Amino acid sequence: MASLKSIKKRIVSVKNTRQITKAMKMVSAAKLRRAQENVVAARPYAKKLGEVLQRLAKSQDSSGSPLMEKREGGKALLIVVTSDRGLCGGFNANICKAADRFAKERGAEFTELSMMTIGRKGHEFLKNRHTIQKNYANILGSLNYQTAALIARELIEGYIAEAYDEVFILYNAFKSVMSQDITLEQLLPVTPAVSAEEEYAPEYIYEPSKGALLDELLPKHIEVQIFKSMLESVASEHGARMTAMDSASKNANEMIGKLTLQYNRARQAAITTELMEIISGAESIKG
Repeated sequence: MASLKSIKKRIVSVKNTRQITKAMKMVSAAKLRRAQENVVAARPYAKKLGEVLQRLAKSQDSSGSPLMEKREGGKALLIVVTSDRGLCGGFNANICKAADRFAKERGAEFTELSMMTIGRKGHEFLKNRHTIQKNYANILGSLNYQTAALIARELIEGYIAEAYDEVFILYNAFKSVMSQDITLEQLLPVTPAVSAEEEYAPEYIYEPSKGALLDELLPKHIEVQIFKSMLESVASEHGARMTAMDSASKNANEMIGKLTLQYNRARQAAITTELMEIISGAESIKG
């Protein structure tokens, strides 16, 4: 049986760990509230921009736009969005496994598949398994639209120069504190979603021309999609970390309870042994 001193030391250690996990949960809860507000604010804008693009693409011959040009069986780029820090449960592991699965299941469709990672954890996991074209680390802590625009500009230039023929983004979409959905979206070529409601949509008058407006909105659409994906990932990360730290705090409470019970039993056994020694000594003196 472990000594009383070692058990007490373990109890103190677990209590210190519980303090840390509780503090991390509170920090994540505060950050989650802000991140969730950003996601909720970005979603309607991204959705409406997609609807405008859909309407324009339907009424305008988009074959002249390089960002909507489809090229068969070429080079593909997969953008994997993870976090820069750990201690958030299976958040990073799940998205990295999904990237691995994408490479195995769909890698044969392309002549070449490379990856771009946003977040340090994804880069650490994937760098020895796949070709990493570029890594963006430590940008999610102070995320802004200019960063997304910079990444989008780089992707657009690469696509126009035919450095890759298809671009996908893989990220965790925020659903709730307990739930994050792994989401795969195609960024390039831009293919606006088809909606049945467009059949009854009114005809709009555009200024400037539809073609000029389409050329202006396509890069903006890619910027917004990248920015929204990173916002979703940040909110998902805080939700996952909050859940993981809450679970860790509960496990610490259970461990403290078990160790306290073990300590009390060991203490009782030590007291009983001392009493037996005293009684035995007293009996021997009488004899």
